[in-house]
Amino acid sequence: MELVTVKLVIPEGANLILGQSHFIKTVEDLYEILVGTVPGIKFGLAFCESSGECLVRVEGNDPELTQAATENANRLAAGHTFNILLKNAFPINVLNAVKLCPEVCRVFCATANPVEVILAQTEQGRGILGVVDGLSPKGVEAEDGKAWRHEILRKFGYKK
Repeated sequence: MELVTVKLVIPEGANLILGQSHFIKTVEDLYEILVGTVPGIKFGLAFCESSGECLVRVEGNDPELTQAATENANRLAAGHTFNILLKNAFPINVLNAVKLCPEVCRVFCATANPVEVILAQTEQGRGILGVVDGLSPKGVEAEDGKAWRHEILRKFGYKK
């Protein structure tokens, strides 16, 4: 077994959801979930099929995001994984619906941060072991940091 890391591409202003599922139906179900959960959402999604033809299955309503999701899937080359890139919505707006999709087994991360995926490469193929989501902490939040956090959550409309 060999350990491999892969950096994923997240276009400017987009967020990523990276997960694992178990069936080709995932692509269509996730498409329906995304368009049905947030009006005006823009997204691309790609799913790595792990049996049969072993193709990257692709859907989306935004060509740039769909292309980037496809490139991420090709970089990962890990069976039964999917990645969703989205704009005009945040992961918090769709994450519960994505996790409730019957084919979804797990979500590794939902972020706009830089992401490195840690993969195991075997003779059979690749599997995700985990992710590095963003950067390491540089200290502990002070009062000005707390004020900024309170302000931004209210700016986004998540708190009153």
